[in-house]
Amino acid sequence: MKRSEFIKGSAIIGASIAMPNLLKAASGLMDGKGRKVHQVISANKTMVGTLPVLRSFAGDNNDYVSPYVFFDEFGPVKVDPRAKPLRVDAHPHAGIIPTTYFLSGNGHHRDSLNYDLQISKGDFMMFTSGRGAIHMEETGQGLYDNGGVYHGFQIWLNMPSKYKQVAPATEVFHPEKMAVINEKHYSANVVLGDLFGVKSKVETLFPVFYFHINLKAGAKLSIPADPQHNAFIYVITGKIETEGRKEINQNQVALYERGDSMVNIFSEGDTEILMLGGKPHNEPVFAYGPFVMNTEEEIKKCINDYQAGKMGNPQQVDAVKMR
Repeated sequence: MKRSEFIKGSAIIGASIAMPNLLKAASGLMDGKGRKVHQVISANKTMVGTLPVLRSFAGDNNDYVSPYVFFDEFGPVKVDPRAKPLRVDAHPHAGIIPTTYFLSGNGHHRDSLNYDLQISKGDFMMFTSGRGAIHMEETGQGLYDNGGVYHGFQIWLNMPSKYKQVAPATEVFHPEKMAVINEKHYSANVVLGDLFGVKSKVETLFPVFYFHINLKAGAKLSIPADPQHNAFIYVITGKIETEGRKEINQNQVALYERGDSMVNIFSEGDTEILMLGGKPHNEPVFAYGPFVMNTEEEIKKCINDYQAGKMGNPQQVDAVKMR
């Protein structure tokens, strides 16, 4: 992919605001205490390269999602053995940490930092772009050889201004680095941060949390969150009830107000969710496609650096392909 072609086609597509359903039957929550829902968002279908995704937000709602800035669910999509890989060609990033978390299948990551990696189910990757780097992404060798279901999330963390010019880095964390909770009515994978005193070993530059939670039928949870930090929930499968008898359905995001220390949810049936959040940066955000900075001048510098090849060579990153 030519540099100029990527810059011209780098617009971001957001999601749509939804009116939350109000439950008509008996409520599963005991009271109306806890964080209030600010807004419910329904993810929209779009394509990234040849990969179908559901996009929940992209550079908007920063007051309620920071330090996150972009949220895509890729798949689930069935991949046949020896099929042409689903692929996002080499492209740059700067000022953000694209994170990738696999629920099933595996992926192939190659970047301008000379990493060429196969990432598997349960793995969590952080591509700290800092002042700028290039990567490409596609379905992995395991799916190419054997077929299967490709499913996971790419969610971007916005970097605070003091870290936006750090050297880029790539890290992959296997499941043993994350913390696991198994209780009667729910289980949780603590990817980042800590939940009920159980802490992930994955370190971050700033306060942030990332919980993958499976709720069994009839489960009620009061999830603690710093009152000054943001929190939001994405429903992967099933549905939850939250404050005000609001029903959050599959592929919807509930954005919560700050100010309370608990997020209360109930699941009538089996449900799978992500709960994410952290300390908001409270800084200006200027975004242009894959670049997220604090000023327009910094965005222009990113574009110039990319055009000048300072972030790497996209043709070189794209060079190795599975067949």
